[in-house]
Formats: sequence, C-alpha cells, structure tokens
Amino acid sequence: MRYVAIDKVEQGEKLGKHIFSSDGRILLSEGITLTVGLISKLRHMGVNTIFVKDDRFPDLEVEEPISEETKRKAMTTLAQSIQYIQEDRPIDGKAISESVEEILNDVMANSDILIHLTEIRTEDNALFVHSVNVCMMSCIIGVQLGLNRIRIQELAVGALLHDIGKLVGEVKATDIPTGYENEEELMNHHAWKGFNVLRKSQEVSTLSAHIALTHHENVDGSGEPRGMIEGDIHFLAKIVAVVNDYDHLISNVKKNGGLFPHEACERIMSLTESRYDHKVVVKFLRCVAFFPTGTQVKLSNGAIGIVTEQHKGLPQRPKVRTFQKEGDHFTFDEVDLAKETTTFITKVYS
Repeated sequence: MRYVAIDKVEQGEKLGKHIFSSDGRILLSEGITLTVGLISKLRHMGVNTIFVKDDRFPDLEVEEPISEETKRKAMTTLAQSIQYIQEDRPIDGKAISESVEEILNDVMANSDILIHLTEIRTEDNALFVHSVNVCMMSCIIGVQLGLNRIRIQELAVGALLHDIGKLVGEVKATDIPTGYENEEELMNHHAWKGFNVLRKSQEVSTLSAHIALTHHENVDGSGEPRGMIEGDIHFLAKIVAVVNDYDHLISNVKKNGGLFPHEACERIMSLTESRYDHKVVVKFLRCVAFFPTGTQVKLSNGAIGIVTEQHKGLPQRPKVRTFQKEGDHFTFDEVDLAKETTTFITKVYS
C-alpha cells in the first residue's frame, strides 16, 4: 500500500482504505478497483490523495492511534449533533461523551503510534474528518502532557466541537453573555457561534465551550475573535490551536492539497511563541510522523523508496524500503534512518 496523489492513480489500481461520507457511511470500500470514471469522480469530490494497494509492499499497514470504527462513530455522532443544532434541539451530550471516551481509550492503548492523519478527505467530509483529527491529536498531546482524564475529556469535547459554529446561523446581540463585546463581526465569527451554542448545553462544560471560542487566539495577541494574549488563553485551547492549524496545513481540500507533514511541522515551529505555545509545540512534534507510512521518498544516496515504519521519539528518521527495477523484477533494501545516520530524506513525492 502507498499514499499517492489522485492525479497519479492509474486505472486498475485498488483502493487501499475506505472513503467515508460526512456522517460516517462508507462511500467506497477498500479493495475496489479504480476505473477511469471512479478516479474522475473522486477528483470531482475534492479528493487529492488516496491509499492504493501495491503488490511491491503487501505487508505495509498504516498504524493509527484510533481505529477506523472509532473514527466512523465519531463522524456519525458529530453529524447528528450538527443536525440537532440546525433544528434548534439540544446536543446529545451523552453521545458526544461516548465518542470522546472511545477516542481516548484508543489513544491510551496506542500511545506509541505516531500521528499520520491519512484519512481520505472529500469536500463533503472534510470538516468532519478535520474535527475528529483535531480531537484525536488533542487527546494524544493531553496524554503526553500528563493531564488528568477529566481534563483530557473536556479537551476532547471542545476539540471535537471546535468548528461547530461554521454550521450554525448568525448570533443575535441578545445571545452574547454579559460582559462580552457585541460588534457584528465578532458575533458572527464561527468561534463565537460555536461558543454560543455550546455554552447553552448543560452537558458541555464551560471549559469545553471556551475551547471552541478561543482556538483561533494567538499567544502574541494577534488572533481572533478577541485578540487575547497568552496569559488569558486557557492552556487546553492552546493545544487545539496547534493541532487545528496543522490539520488545515496538510489538507486544504479546496485549495488543491496542502503541505507535506514535514513542511507543516516546519511552519508550526516557525510560529512558536508568536502564534503557538512553546510547551505544546514541543509535545506535538514528538507525536507526529514527519514522513507518514506509505509516503514515497528519495534518499540522499539517490535511492527511491516507501516509508514503511516509524520510530517513536524519532519522527524524522523512519524506516524506508527502497526499490529498484532490474529487468522484470524489483530488488528491495531496508534502510533504517535511525541507524543510517548519514542518510537523509531529500524529497517527498505526492
């Protein structure tokens, strides 16, 4: 299996992972043969990259911190919550709590697995995949920081629902809590909209609601919607700020693809202490795979290969299986960059 740009997928190749709708249903199943029509349809749906099966790497499996079933259930729950909000009904806090609990249980059981974020995105499911990814990454960082379970649960709820304001109507001036500003632009920022919905739910904590409100605030005061400075932003919101931006950087479905993970990590590092909290960034960088499994790369010795395995604690030094065609056959060599200290990844192929 390998991770490849949709424009480089060839007719007859087989899909390597399920593609989900926004509510968690399977749109295309793993193993289906990709025809010209299907490839065109995927491109029309906004898909930029997918996993395809590759006979040269039959043993390659992508390990992820949460299971596909847990992701699917979380997307279904999120879709239900959005429907309730749009129908002016209260959020099903129990269903949200159960989804968060499953995500947290998976994360704690798979704490050695680096973050990959290889879920296939479409324009329809992008917001839902993004929300689940942000929740998962936030949980992982919370665990790494040693936060207690109650705090991580509040973090996870706020992270899962952080963008819910993008799907609700305008906030009325009468809905703004006493003591807050009420400029029209401020009130209609999606962070305010989400906060306004969540603060009314008895089953969502005030802290979780404030994560939705402040996940676009920057530690130097340049963020939105209120321009808060570092000391006024809750630490849990600082976690969501980092992972929210990272996931956007590597996806950007509507902008023909985003950055490679190692490029996004560089961007995050460059904005530490201006946009992001240093302590959060340090933990984040130890949890994310700079070169995700299945990525095709070029090494400094000129060899071409596929990333096959990760090293916890050394996200920039994965294992790579290089390949070279000799006649009708391929020859392979396993290169462990944690041991081959003079060999580096010089290029990543989309």
